[in-house]
Amino acid sequence: DYAELLPSMFQMNAGYFLIQLASESDKERVYKLIGENSRDDANGVPQVCFVGVINPLDPRVETAEEVRDALVTAANFIPKERLGATDDCGFSPFSVDVKPKHGSPDFARDVAFEKITARVKGVEMASESLGI
Repeated sequence: DYAELLPSMFQMNAGYFLIQLASESDKERVYKLIGENSRDDANGVPQVCFVGVINPLDPRVETAEEVRDALVTAANFIPKERLGATDDCGFSPFSVDVKPKHGSPDFARDVAFEKITARVKGVEMASESLGI
């Protein structure tokens, strides 16, 4: 449970945290915990929180709008100057696919690139929405 982990994790004097959130059921609860516990000054370093906006466990490609919406919501809790986007860990679980069932012999790779593209476009859209 993030409520048990995050308060102590943010006591580290580290500047970057990548937090798996795309597959989290209650994202706003975790955004709030991040905002309450991350620090502007961790021994001279701001704690930048990269939240997961892409779920590599699901071959469904997120839309850029979904990514944007997640980041705009996160910015209600986490200072936008310390907010970043990332993928949840790994793109391998669905890469062991049976090639003939898909249109491309590199289905998993294609999906991974589509997801990364959606993240990049969604971040651009969120940046525009947030004025950064």
